[in-house]
Amino acid sequence: MLSRIFAPISRTLFSTSTQSTGAAKDLVETALNDNKVVVFSKSYCPYCHATKSLFNDNFSNVPVKIYELDLIDEGSAIQSYLAEKTGQRTVPNVFINKQHVGGNSDAQAAFKNGKLAQLLNA
Repeated sequence: MLSRIFAPISRTLFSTSTQSTGAAKDLVETALNDNKVVVFSKSYCPYCHATKSLFNDNFSNVPVKIYELDLIDEGSAIQSYLAEKTGQRTVPNVFINKQHVGGNSDAQAAFKNGKLAQLLNA
């Protein structure tokens, strides 16, 4: 009897989750296709702030598309999709020319060794 009661609920939750995942995938892939630099961030994260400052201070002529996942309705689904896509569960999650750069420490290291500039100029 309980299975009859809960079956419609679990189907609905699964269906909604699948729709969220599809919408998240579409948003991420569209963002990567339409923008040279994409940063998936959270507004309160100090590592995200450091990454955004890195681009703002050193590459102010390069447009950076930033998604604050804590301020977007689909933020959790986007972060889950990014984890599936990249293996990285944390933010910031940085992409340049559709290529996954990594997080803040990866972006900072790429800046220091010149790879970030190479990617941006490609």
